[in-house]
Amino acid sequence: MKTLTLHRRYFKHGTFGTLHSTTGEELCATVERPWLNNKPRESCVPSGTYRLLPHNSPTFGACYALEAEALGVTRWGPSLRSHILIHVANLPSELAGCIAPGETFGSVNGEWGVIRSRAAFNRLMDFLGQDEWQLRIL
Repeated sequence: MKTLTLHRRYFKHGTFGTLHSTTGEELCATVERPWLNNKPRESCVPSGTYRLLPHNSPTFGACYALEAEALGVTRWGPSLRSHILIHVANLPSELAGCIAPGETFGSVNGEWGVIRSRAAFNRLMDFLGQDEWQLRIL
């Protein structure tokens, strides 16, 4: 299975990272909620290895979902965390435990996040090609 790696940096106002291909190529910047002890809908998910699955969200449409039963994360539940998606958003405040891609980091209305999330998301979806992947979050 092909593997992506997300390198994270944690701050009190959000979790910021870079997503890399199997060959190490940087695919995009990422933004998440801050680490708040894995609190559902308020914290980023724990570091670890996840299955990254094509998903059709009623809210976000075609996207990807994370799943790692050993970490308490499933697509549908019941579990500690469910519906953890990679979808379009620019700011940590727009997320509920999910991951949003962006072209770069920046400030939007005084809040740190990512810039041009839709463009980065579209490129990422093309790259992933509706295949199942593995995602390592470091």
